[in-house]
Amino acid sequence: MDDTNRYERLLDRYRDGSVNRRSFLSLIGASAAAYGVMGSPFTKFAQAATPDQIRFDGWGGVVSEAFRKFAFDPYAAKTGIKVVDGTFGGADEYIARIRSGQPGEFNLAHLSGVFDYSRYHELGLTSELNEANIPNLSNVIPALQDVFRKITDGKLSAVPYDYGTTSIAYNRKFITDEEVKEKGAKILLDPKYKGKIGGWSDWKTRIWYGALQTDQNPNDIKDIEAVWDAIRTNRDLVLKYWTSGAELMSLLTEDEIYVTEGWSGRIKALQDQGHDIGYFDPKGGLGWQECIFVIKGSPMEACEELVNFMLEPEVAIAVAEGQLYPPSLDPQKVKLTDKIKNLPAFDPAGTLSGLNFFNADYWNGNEADWSKTYSRVERGY
Repeated sequence: MDDTNRYERLLDRYRDGSVNRRSFLSLIGASAAAYGVMGSPFTKFAQAATPDQIRFDGWGGVVSEAFRKFAFDPYAAKTGIKVVDGTFGGADEYIARIRSGQPGEFNLAHLSGVFDYSRYHELGLTSELNEANIPNLSNVIPALQDVFRKITDGKLSAVPYDYGTTSIAYNRKFITDEEVKEKGAKILLDPKYKGKIGGWSDWKTRIWYGALQTDQNPNDIKDIEAVWDAIRTNRDLVLKYWTSGAELMSLLTEDEIYVTEGWSGRIKALQDQGHDIGYFDPKGGLGWQECIFVIKGSPMEACEELVNFMLEPEVAIAVAEGQLYPPSLDPQKVKLTDKIKNLPAFDPAGTLSGLNFFNADYWNGNEADWSKTYSRVERGY
């Protein structure tokens, strides 16, 4: 039987409403797998239908609330395309979901860092955005775009959307500003706070802070054994390694922990709620950017339309004020609000030269060894 006719009939059934989108994608995915067809005509017909919905996965909490209120609902009202949003706790978990899912099941994701963009590319999950469909990309800070373009031969599979820092958050009821400034990252190794220290359960962050605690450059570690020892010391003092922004906020507000690394936007949210939580960027502290990534096999035009809508200055500014992370918009091109200008990590110059980011090549080159070793160290070895 001709494969093209098979796909056309499936597409007709989808268009006349006798097959919903999920079933449609499952059927063509199963058919493609059965016939060994992973390119045309499968790709052509999988993307030909105008979707009635697209899926967006993110970090949950106040971030997802901001996306829903200021981007997804207005976009759905404008286009008639519903945005179904899901959440994930970490990059490894989400990659596993994508790889076990059907082609086209996952569309857009709010990913963190150049490191993840590089990993997705190596796994064959990158798409190629038609930038002509995203005119608002011209307002995005060039430095944020360039690091992605270097990975995908000048093209983009994602648009930069926001940035922030992972620095030291502490409860001023128990720890003073002066103590944090004096000790910096090493306060997370202070035995007097045993059982009242937290941290993010992410191997990259643990190693980055282990490097700072041993006075090393996280992007050029000379003594990795010293870093593992610092991580072990921290591990034995920690009450809990948190896995989400919501958990981070809960641990701090309930006084379960006094000090931890924290995400700048989540700490700003606590401060705005009236909690006396301090935030300090130690020398060499960790900066990051997040992007809206379009996964291979997605309905590209609909995704590009949503991405462009999300980059509309009014939308991006509203989302930034909602999630409390500076937007990727270039402050030299777009007038930003005072609220954004007062957010942690905001760079009025738009160069981000004062932030320290993961060197993607360096960290990807060490991922296999370091992530495996960290798993052993975390378990008590």
